[in-house]
Amino acid sequence: MTNGPDWAERDPGLVLFRFRGVPVLLSPSWWVGSVAIIVLYAPLVERFLPNADAVVSISLAAAFAVLLGASVLAHELGHCVVALHLGIPVRRLRLFLLGGLAEISRTPRKPSQEGLIAAAGPAVSAVLAGLCGLVLLFMPAEGPVWLLVLECAVANVAVAVFNILPGLPLDGGRLLRAGVWAVSGDRGIGTRAAVVGGWLVAGLLMLWALWGLANESPDRWLRLGVCALTAWFVVSGARGELAADQRRTWPDGLALADLVRPILQLPAESPVADALSAAAGRGVVLVRADGVAAGLLDPVAAERLAERSPMAPAEQAAEPIRPESVLLDSDPGEDIAERVQETAAWQFLVVDAEGRPAGVLHRDDLRASLTPRHRY
Repeated sequence: MTNGPDWAERDPGLVLFRFRGVPVLLSPSWWVGSVAIIVLYAPLVERFLPNADAVVSISLAAAFAVLLGASVLAHELGHCVVALHLGIPVRRLRLFLLGGLAEISRTPRKPSQEGLIAAAGPAVSAVLAGLCGLVLLFMPAEGPVWLLVLECAVANVAVAVFNILPGLPLDGGRLLRAGVWAVSGDRGIGTRAAVVGGWLVAGLLMLWALWGLANESPDRWLRLGVCALTAWFVVSGARGELAADQRRTWPDGLALADLVRPILQLPAESPVADALSAAAGRGVVLVRADGVAAGLLDPVAAERLAERSPMAPAEQAAEPIRPESVLLDSDPGEDIAERVQETAAWQFLVVDAEGRPAGVLHRDDLRASLTPRHRY
């Protein structure tokens, strides 16, 4: 859920469908993982079905790869459903090489919310594994259909067990963070505890891989590759979670009013050169004749326009005011830092409780106000 390695964040994807408005993407790296699963799993099919030929073995191995992907998808949809039910937006859901990510758009404000969202995924996996187990009780232990049901049960057990390990970025790490957060009252302390848990999980995975090498286990090289890749995923994800938590930390004693620039309202048709002169370090809201805001003046674009055509309407150098670039002056500092971090804008309109403009916040002003440890 949410954060993963940096490459996972950049990994593009094919939109499979939308769930309650949330796009579900299949990343190209998923295909790489599926091919690896087919290559490694196909020889094992003969152990369950001695009479299976190469076509059957490859087909059942491919089915296992698809079932594993479907199990991960169901797991992540569990996170998605609970987050949306709690009123927390979900940006997108992606399946990639090592699993999936339900990218939550806003940090949960309560430990209980964090815990519920984190627990939803493993709960879905456990229920699916249990249902498959019940079906297996009433089936003869032979044949391709039996093996497919067994594969589905194993896939969901694997997804559930791996994700409840107590370290970020895994769900068990989020449950650990929620618990420490609830006890200490400080989400940052919970994050640091869960990051340490992630490092321990990665270390244990590598110890298990090295143990296989020392004892010349038949699967030692496969175990080493899988454990090394998984450990890297866990360490990278834990580092990303720690960095994200630091980026949203609001320094003690800092007030939003100390960072907000005064606001100036000008007609949208004002000459751009005049708008630049009047700005003098203030945030400029350009208003059309009908009273509708045309946007915030972008000084860089305005300077370029003024060089070519100083009498051009300032509206031509306006940056649109989008809902995500509007901040409420009463919002907690951590929420403001998080919004600024995640929104692709360099200036934000700050409004009061009645929606009246109160000032303009520049990303660089906020960045400069944070300590070096918390900069982004």
